[in-house]
Amino acid sequence: MEIKTVGVAGTLESSDIQVMISAGQKGIEVDLDSEVAKSYGDQIKKVITETLNKFGITNAKVKATDKGALDCVIAARTLAAAQRATETTDKPRLEVLQ
Repeated sequence: MEIKTVGVAGTLESSDIQVMISAGQKGIEVDLDSEVAKSYGDQIKKVITETLNKFGITNAKVKATDKGALDCVIAARTLAAAQRATETTDKPRLEVLQ
């Protein structure tokens, strides 16, 4: 899937995550800013990467600012940002979240 623009989803509110996706060349590169990165950073990056792979994105730069989001929220925000970045919001692919 081709990234056509920068896609952003989420907020900086407590229990949420803001995900920004742009075009990349070296696989999926995740830049994570989180107060819980020491304990949960690997898991957050894994959820983001797996969600993008299921969606068909293999090259992307991701900037994620986590405020304590659960895995299901991370996946949903990543999918929304990916659909905005690929300009495919008119064709929801909710099966990616399973």
